[in-house]
Amino acid sequence: MILSGWLAAPAQARPTYDGSAPTCFLTAGGSLEICRDGSEAEGVLAAPPACSFVRGVQLLRLQKTPADGPIEFVFQGESPLGKTRRGEDCPERMATDDRDGGALHTGRSPEQLATILPPSQIRFGVTLPEKDKQTKRRRRGRDRDGDEPPAQVREGIGPRDPIAVAGRDWAGEEYSYVFLLGQEAPVAEAATEANEDRPRRRRGRRQREWSEPATPVSLRRVQIEARTLDFANFEIRTRDESGNLAWVPVNQEKDRKRRSPLEPAVVLDEEGKPVRSACAAMPFETQGLVGSISIVEQTYHYFYTDVLPEDCNLPPEKRRMGLFLRTATDLAVDKVWSRPRRLGGALPPNSLVRVARAKGASRWAVSYTCSRPANAPGGPVADICLQYTADLDPAGIGALTLYADPVEAGRSTAYLGLRSGGNGAGRFDRAAHFWMTDAHGNLDLPASYAGKSGLLTWVDRLAPGAGGSTGSKVYGRPVYWATWTVRRAAER
Repeated sequence: MILSGWLAAPAQARPTYDGSAPTCFLTAGGSLEICRDGSEAEGVLAAPPACSFVRGVQLLRLQKTPADGPIEFVFQGESPLGKTRRGEDCPERMATDDRDGGALHTGRSPEQLATILPPSQIRFGVTLPEKDKQTKRRRRGRDRDGDEPPAQVREGIGPRDPIAVAGRDWAGEEYSYVFLLGQEAPVAEAATEANEDRPRRRRGRRQREWSEPATPVSLRRVQIEARTLDFANFEIRTRDESGNLAWVPVNQEKDRKRRSPLEPAVVLDEEGKPVRSACAAMPFETQGLVGSISIVEQTYHYFYTDVLPEDCNLPPEKRRMGLFLRTATDLAVDKVWSRPRRLGGALPPNSLVRVARAKGASRWAVSYTCSRPANAPGGPVADICLQYTADLDPAGIGALTLYADPVEAGRSTAYLGLRSGGNGAGRFDRAAHFWMTDAHGNLDLPASYAGKSGLLTWVDRLAPGAGGSTGSKVYGRPVYWATWTVRRAAER
């Protein structure tokens, strides 16, 4: 179902006060103006080494903490490695490895360091073998004709794209929840059956066997759930042998030695259906379910993008997206979310949209990936766009004009005009953006930027990594932060 409501006027670009780049524009039906002039702060949040990456950083003000209390950093980072070679503390890792599913990382910062990534730890993920040993095993596995068993490429083997939000603290609940994305392989069973009759191959006295899928394995993203009291120790939502909901503590060392790995349970909706992406795709091409969760009037609002079902037969790079909303009143029950409702029209492929209640206002703030118009300074380079609604009716989000025609180009006049990052030749990448929220997932700010309206984080995969490395588009790439200010249009 597509929600309809009041028709918001598209964002209109206006020159800044000094007549430079058009980074002031109207939103919320013309009642608000967003400006990013020279007073807006930007900086480097993280500069990870070549063996690490940081993406989707949510800065979270914890429950029951004062305004100047500690801030939790929740993000997706690299999966933990097994044993590494002696003397190699940081082996270089590539974005094309089958280990790039990532792991949940958290770290806590005092208020005055809110825009510097604090020391963080892997809270849970999948421990992966050291690359050279993988390669040697594959070489030993070649048959006498020189053939090599196919690599078992899996995307998303670890938790991805975390979203943190408080439990029902108004009812006395002390847990916070983190929703993440795992993978479901809908055709894996068929591929396995097709290989049951595959003959074993022998070499000398050794016998080995591998499964080579008769057809490519397609994957879907699924939502999984964890809970925590302190963001250091977590429990994963699973099911027991009877199929009942269970929460199992995560112990990275014990889980590494398990014969059967810990299997998270897929989160269900009110009809008992799994929350999963609409379309299956090849490894490293899956899309959907990335977004944000905001509590308004004791109701959880899960906003996310997913591929439009009618585009599932198109190549992944051409699949348009839609913005969807699910709601919930309790995150600990067996069936968590409502059925999805679609908000607005089609969005460009690979769109990322975050939605949260604006700070100090009864409005939704909507940030999304975009490009500047062709006639903007620097041309149609990647940026992050931002708009506000007139009120808290979700229909107002669907009524916003996020992109100019043609929508597939992803261009908008509501761009923030971010300056940081880039490859030095005028090209930028604004991937995996997120922002700072309170415990309820709504916009918040560090005390040092209390006069601003919000704080964004993003990774630039085009900016040179540590030591100028360019070997991976994920590992070693810097993460940036920036603030913005919104005010009533009449205040200009």
